Amino acid sequence: MRRQSFCKGFADAGGHPRFCFLGLLLRQAERKSHVFGLSSVAQVVLGRGEFGQYLSINLGFGIGVTLGIHAAGGISGAHLNAAITITHCILGNLPWRKLPAYLLSQFLGSSLAAATIFGTYYGIVGNFMVTGPTATASIFSTYPHPCMSFDALSILVIHDEKNNGALKGTQALLTGILVLGIGLGMGMNTGYAINPSRDLPPRIFTAIAGWGVDVFTAGNYWWWIPVIAPTLGSLVGSLIYKLLIDFHNQSLLESGNEKGHLASLKHHWSKSKTLSETACPQAG
Repeated sequence: MRRQSFCKGFADAGGHPRFCFLGLLLRQAERKSHVFGLSSVAQVVLGRGEFGQYLSINLGFGIGVTLGIHAAGGISGAHLNAAITITHCILGNLPWRKLPAYLLSQFLGSSLAAATIFGTYYGIVGNFMVTGPTATASIFSTYPHPCMSFDALSILVIHDEKNNGALKGTQALLTGILVLGIGLGMGMNTGYAINPSRDLPPRIFTAIAGWGVDVFTAGNYWWWIPVIAPTLGSLVGSLIYKLLIDFHNQSLLESGNEKGHLASLKHHWSKSKTLSETACPQAG
């Protein structure tokens, strides 16, 4: 009985009462989305460019996000990003009680992905440098370059059905292309510093695995930027979308519903009048 209650409570917190294994599914989706990205970084860094270039990293993360959404999109929405999940909670799209389950699954999945890549390439890593020409910590987390910036995500453009959103079968692919585009156009500054769930758990893992506290002190304690900045950027981007697009769509929808209601009343009145005249014909 207690186990049933626990499972139901965890499933409800995750957003789907029929799946007690939701946490596992979310974790596997998160792991799948990051394994492709982190492994592509590992090949480029460890192979010194012989087994891939920067484009390989972009494609790896894009493919990983696409597969992760396909794995869990129908159950949880497959946020795969703590910044997106927190933004949905702030905007009222997701109850706050579900936030811990989402974040826990995302963080565990990302940590498992880092452990998978570490185990796969353990014999090749060779050193535990955080910065410099032989650094390998960048395989798992992002580190600052001479300049940096952060970008708001445009997920709502793809998933908002009220604004000519993408067909459900294409949303995962288009989201993967979005991640690919961010990397191709704005990845030079910080790499893929757009996801706290992708950055913080692997950073903690690398600190434990041998890289030490340098993963947190590098770049003048830069580690907190990829945690806070994407969340703020996602919130600002979503608010801008709400103000400039979503509210406008709501007004058009309400206006259309009002016109439809008036037309329906007019039609009903005309029909009632016709029936009344037919039932009570005037004497000739």
